[in-house]
Amino acid sequence: MSGKHHHYKGPEVSCCVKYFLFGFNIIFWLLGASFLAIGLWAWAEKGVLSNISSITDLGGFDPVWLFMVVGAVMFILGFAGCIGALRENTHLLKFFSVFLGLIFFLELTAGILAFVFKDWIKDQLNFFINNNVKAYRDDIDLQNLIDFAQEYWSCCGAHGPNDWNLNIYFNCTDMNPSRERCGVPFSCCVKDPAEDVLNTQCGYDVRLKMELDQQSFIYTKGCVGQFEKWLQDNLIVVAGIFVGVALLQIFGICLAQNLVSDIKAVKANW
Repeated sequence: MSGKHHHYKGPEVSCCVKYFLFGFNIIFWLLGASFLAIGLWAWAEKGVLSNISSITDLGGFDPVWLFMVVGAVMFILGFAGCIGALRENTHLLKFFSVFLGLIFFLELTAGILAFVFKDWIKDQLNFFINNNVKAYRDDIDLQNLIDFAQEYWSCCGAHGPNDWNLNIYFNCTDMNPSRERCGVPFSCCVKDPAEDVLNTQCGYDVRLKMELDQQSFIYTKGCVGQFEKWLQDNLIVVAGIFVGVALLQIFGICLAQNLVSDIKAVKANW
């Protein structure tokens, strides 16, 4: 009588899910490391790393913070996802999926609150821009960010050019000795296509002119209104980006939970 051996094949960890999640997170981790490196390099260039107390000297928003925070979150999440997938560590995988789920929930909550309290958001945006107008000369990264925003959205100040009165270099008071008195930054200037070289002095004394005359030289619309208009004009693109990011997050959570279930099933079969 010949005996036949039947081998029972138990549950297995899906290699596809495991290595797909690993690849998904290695990109995340590398991007996070890059953002952190850029942030630290920018801080080193500004001397912040040698004098940490200088952080509190900034009156406005430092764009480097954005790189640091985003980079740190992506680095931690990517690391947890990579090691969790590679080592089949359920604790790290659970941390990854819970943290990613929390970020998704916060983004969703922020989106709903932004829609419900849009007038309050508008006021806060106005307050934020004006605060940064005051600190325009305090930090080169902030200066570049404001210049980029004003050039990109063809605007000047939060509600108009007169918001630059908040800055000590551009205000129109008689006591102001600055050559930039009653002027605006060059990023407020209407660009002349015939000019090859950027005229950084194009905003000098421009606010001494009548408002109608100013329109020939500078943008007279505020950045808050222009930003709102840009959002309305690009609503589909903006919504598409948010939906795409949300789907990526949900996809990552599903992969992690699937892998956790596989690992638990294998361990239960031991």
